[in-house]
Amino acid sequence: MLAVLALATVGGCAGAGGIPDQRDTSVFSSTAPGNTDADDDAGPSSDAAPSTVSAGDSDDPSLPTDSDSDSDSDSDGDVPPPGCGDGIVDADEDCDLGDANDDAGPCKANCSHQICGDGFVGPGEGCDDANVVDDDTCNNACLPTSCGDAVVNGDEACDDGNDDDGDECPGNCQPAVCGDGFVHAAIEQCDEGATTASCDGDCTAVSCGDGFVNAAAGEVCDDANANPGDACTTACLPAVCGDGLVYAGVEACDDGNANSGDGCSAQCAYEFPAACEAGTDPLYGAGWVVCAADQNTAWISSTTPGGGLYHPTAICQSLGYAGYDAQGGTCGNICGYCEGATSCMADGNEFYDGGGDSCGSDDLGQILCYTVMWRCVN
Repeated sequence: MLAVLALATVGGCAGAGGIPDQRDTSVFSSTAPGNTDADDDAGPSSDAAPSTVSAGDSDDPSLPTDSDSDSDSDSDGDVPPPGCGDGIVDADEDCDLGDANDDAGPCKANCSHQICGDGFVGPGEGCDDANVVDDDTCNNACLPTSCGDAVVNGDEACDDGNDDDGDECPGNCQPAVCGDGFVHAAIEQCDEGATTASCDGDCTAVSCGDGFVNAAAGEVCDDANANPGDACTTACLPAVCGDGLVYAGVEACDDGNANSGDGCSAQCAYEFPAACEAGTDPLYGAGWVVCAADQNTAWISSTTPGGGLYHPTAICQSLGYAGYDAQGGTCGNICGYCEGATSCMADGNEFYDGGGDSCGSDDLGQILCYTVMWRCVN
């Protein structure tokens, strides 16, 4: 108040100094608009305007300013500014936990509640794919879907609600098929996901003769039969000379080795008759059988009870020998002399007693009658 009076006095003195009615307003220039407002508010009689303006003069450090007053009010927290994150739930906010706002918490960073379908995985949610599709990998309860939950989801083709790998919908939720690695009960014998040494690619157990060539099991061929004399043996290997199996129409013999001089050559051809090789007389039809043979001789026995009529030379030549040199065995059995049960597989004594009769000859040579055995020679 003293300052206002002092200024007024100075103004009066200036007027008295020879400039009537002239007021010095230099000290109010910075607050002139304030004076005008004050005059308007107070009317013609208001002399307090200079005092009001002077109180707000920013040039006087002894007086408080508006900015200082605002600063004090903010620091006290009396009027906190509105906004998400201040811990106060404003009208346009669902929630506000202040610094605890978090997109993974109950109140998200944008001050909205956590809800299933908003794209944020919040408390109690296992997933959130921000959609309302219930049959994808995250259902509408925000829980991950899985094979075995009885709902066909995502890339599942089936879901029977169980973990039985042996039914029509195994644990991968794809229809059971051969090669999936699951043994479909009552349908597949095995399923190892590939052809193995114990399981064919058609999900059957390995078996030579099943028509499936299983290289993993060592099969080279499989003609779906059990014939040992064709091109594919019962071991599922191609027929070759020396495998011990006679390839019909190709091999005459096969003794299981590649040796010659043992009756069956390295080319699987007879070198001399094999024991039990049988035939009949070319003219009379009496039966005969080879009891034993080597490269130089063969023991031939009649299989006709009581003997028969034979052309021994013709028969020996058909076996690869030059002719015959002895006969007999009028007292004997098949491949045995005066013995009991003998045969080409269990022969007895080889003995030629000269018995039997010569019954003439014809274009095929000498005819033997009522004889039991003879010997072919080279």
